[in-house]
Amino acid sequence: MQLTPSPRRLLTRRRLLQAGISGTGLLLGGCGTSLFSRQLNQVFEPVNQQVEEWMLRPQAPVPEYAVSAIEPDKLLINTFDFTPQIDPAAFQLTIDGAVERPQRLSLADLQAMPLTSMVIRHVCVEGWAAIVQWGGVRLQDLAALVQPRPEARYVYFESADGYYESWDLPSVLHPQTLMAYQKNGEPLPVQNGAPLRLAAPIKLGYKQSKWVTSITFTPQLMERQGYWEDRGYEWFAGL
Repeated sequence: MQLTPSPRRLLTRRRLLQAGISGTGLLLGGCGTSLFSRQLNQVFEPVNQQVEEWMLRPQAPVPEYAVSAIEPDKLLINTFDFTPQIDPAAFQLTIDGAVERPQRLSLADLQAMPLTSMVIRHVCVEGWAAIVQWGGVRLQDLAALVQPRPEARYVYFESADGYYESWDLPSVLHPQTLMAYQKNGEPLPVQNGAPLRLAAPIKLGYKQSKWVTSITFTPQLMERQGYWEDRGYEWFAGL
């Protein structure tokens, strides 16, 4: 059954943003950084993370939209550096780090796993949004395959274009966090991250890496936290 997104949940986050408790990255703006923005982020980010981790309900699904609500022309294409051309037949996803059973999976391997499809709102930090249908493999299912060790708390994502991201483990294990290979019921286009990208209704767009080639479970955050986070954006970036 398709549900209408809860105004209460969105209003709560909006009030926090307006109060300055969360979303330091939204306040910094632009793609550059400065000494002031780095200092501001160092002050507020620990508070941001604690508040947003408290707000996240790791196993509670976010209400989804009906297929008729999809907005095919509203998903803008933001390119980090260049658009990599990856041969789907040769593609391999590496999953390693603090896990018991490291894996290298082909696109066919991923497509053989249970397919999860969801229609959600993709929200960009730049102020635009689009309702999109994503289809792929739940990261929860991939985690079950590799069996993270007890000390694993964070997950790093590396992309073929050099982009990099890190997430907290509860967000990774959320049932609507996908490694997507479909968009709006069709194979994922290259410009949207084919053959594989992150998709989730619980994070801002810059957390949802495209062209993902490796996933690494780690016990702690490293100094290199994320492309935009290392330039002053908020790390948790929850919705």
